[in-house]
Amino acid sequence: MLFEFSNIIIFLVIAVVFVAVTLLVGRFLRPNNPSAGKSAVYECGETPVGGGFSQFNMRFYLVAFVFVIFDVEIAFMYPVTVVFKELMEEGWGILALVEIALFILILMVGFVYAWNQGGLDWVKGISDEKAIDSSGKNLDIT
Repeated sequence: MLFEFSNIIIFLVIAVVFVAVTLLVGRFLRPNNPSAGKSAVYECGETPVGGGFSQFNMRFYLVAFVFVIFDVEIAFMYPVTVVFKELMEEGWGILALVEIALFILILMVGFVYAWNQGGLDWVKGISDEKAIDSSGKNLDIT
């Protein structure tokens, strides 16, 4: 039984040795000239301002999520549309069309729900009569 896995074990050993030797040779051959400029964060050639970690607005994630949903919709519908002519010839075309329409309808119901709940509004107002400041205290805005 161990003989059957010998090719895999030999391959893994060769891979680990190759990576270790490559890193070791690179460590000895490359120059080591550290400087502040080399240690700086590089982002599009601009000098960084502030800390590297910043909190993104959740609206960016919501827009990305809606995009991914509709992108996946296209990925699911494309194979059906490619073979739709053959499905029509075999008598399954109406079923495929109904399935696509139902799929789009379900996604559109979710999209309309998110839109009605204000999830797609970029600028949101304060909906309650009380607001909470950054320290966690309630502010009366009436």
